[in-house]
Amino acid sequence: MIPSDVLILCGGQGKRIQSIAKDKPKAMIEINGRPFLDILLKYIADAGFKRVILCVGYKADVIKKYYTKRKTPLEIIFSQERKLLGTAGAVKNAESFIGSEVFLILNGDSFCDIDLEDFSKFHIEKNAFCSIVLSVADAVKDYGSVFLNEAKEVVSFDEKTDNKKDNYVNAGIYFMNKGVLSLIPKGETFSLEKQFFPGIVKKSFYGYVTENPFIDIGVPSRYKLASEILK
Repeated sequence: MIPSDVLILCGGQGKRIQSIAKDKPKAMIEINGRPFLDILLKYIADAGFKRVILCVGYKADVIKKYYTKRKTPLEIIFSQERKLLGTAGAVKNAESFIGSEVFLILNGDSFCDIDLEDFSKFHIEKNAFCSIVLSVADAVKDYGSVFLNEAKEVVSFDEKTDNKKDNYVNAGIYFMNKGVLSLIPKGETFSLEKQFFPGIVKKSFYGYVTENPFIDIGVPSRYKLASEILK
């Protein structure tokens, strides 16, 4: 396993699921009686990671208050956005807290149960600048589509298109080398999915494919499905 910090992106507003989230940030929505973020933290702790940076923004105090009081085996650090910066902007905002040369990123509103040690080995073996976990989903329009060549290098990254060809979807788990941070503007709203990833296609950007289901809680219908799967 790469000795790395973990960033969890949990600063979004979750506008499409406000009927369930109500006064909570999306990552704190309860799944079967526990915050979704708890599930992610247990997942990375069980995999052997020790240090986590929570990239918080919308209703950050809810997350900070909960995890300041809660005992976990992880060292938890908070990187707070003063304005909404998008997924890549949140990563850049956390730059001063990242201590490892390679770091893992998870989306705070999705889950895919992969072997993180195997993903770590993949990133090393490919000598990748950035690696992304890819799964399969029926609703390509909701998730975007990613195409690979035979070497598993990403050759196309299209966020939320109508493309119906056989392809993969972004499962919201990434290994990145710290050098990627130089490609993200500081203090600006910037998206991993819409701006950063399309910009590094064919630049040592590799896709790790899994057949395991990709779960996200972004809309009420998928939240209900997640509740069933994560029982």
